[in-house]
Amino acid sequence: MSIYLGCPVWSFKGWVGNFYPKGTKSTDFLREYSSRLTTIEGNTTFYAVPAFKTIETWIEQTPETFRFCPKIPKAISHNGKLTDYVDRALHFVEVMRPLASRLGPMFLQLPPSYSPRLLDDLATFLAAWPKEIRLGVEVRHLDWFDAPHRDALNQLLTSHNMARVVIDTRPIRNLQGDASIAGSSYESLLEARERKPDVPVFLERTTDFIFLRFIGHPDLDHNLDLVAEWVDYLVPQMQQNVDVFIFCHSPDNMIAPDICREFQRRIALKINIPPLPWDAIKPDLPEQPTLF
Repeated sequence: MSIYLGCPVWSFKGWVGNFYPKGTKSTDFLREYSSRLTTIEGNTTFYAVPAFKTIETWIEQTPETFRFCPKIPKAISHNGKLTDYVDRALHFVEVMRPLASRLGPMFLQLPPSYSPRLLDDLATFLAAWPKEIRLGVEVRHLDWFDAPHRDALNQLLTSHNMARVVIDTRPIRNLQGDASIAGSSYESLLEARERKPDVPVFLERTTDFIFLRFIGHPDLDHNLDLVAEWVDYLVPQMQQNVDVFIFCHSPDNMIAPDICREFQRRIALKINIPPLPWDAIKPDLPEQPTLF
């Protein structure tokens, strides 16, 4: 049983002076990030496959316990049938292999246009995927969430020991008086709601790890009830020796690390888990984060 907590990015200047120490240079962002959190949702690989030298830098700047969860490039996932790009996907796996112990589950995000009509295409693609490389699959076409397609996908993923990625966008949807945020610092919330899929959340597990993408509200308090709901589900799963990967977002990413820490704090109240590396940073040091 392991738990990994992280954000969708590490290169974010808005964290300098709070999550990162004042004066942190962009070349040190990953080092500072991995000294506080334990995983990263690798969105950069969605847009470009990194060079080997880049991967070497990632290895040099992170501890062995850190986990990268690379997103499969959109040239594979968002370009029609997956079976047309099996060779490209296998090449991407080989590019990522040098991460070795730092390689967490990879992440296949399918576009809203990828419907259950393509189940056979998905099945062929997953059958070709290397069995030793963990994979999470996120679907966005709404038909995947209704019977019989929901069960068919779950069975397919179970047969390949792959996770059904859960994206929870409820924190940026279930709000009262949304008009009140217009013109405020929360206006980015409206844009975030348009970008993120409004899909059902099902507490279902198809393999020995859970891959949760939690899209948080920029006000931490608005997230707490749903964080508590997730903790109540995750703790019994972890007690069954299930690994958990939680990736916390927020519309501007400013408080994403704080949401991670809230998950950690609440889970640690119920089950014995290692502290975040962040907790080792003493409060009296000038580089202590000050987001709270």
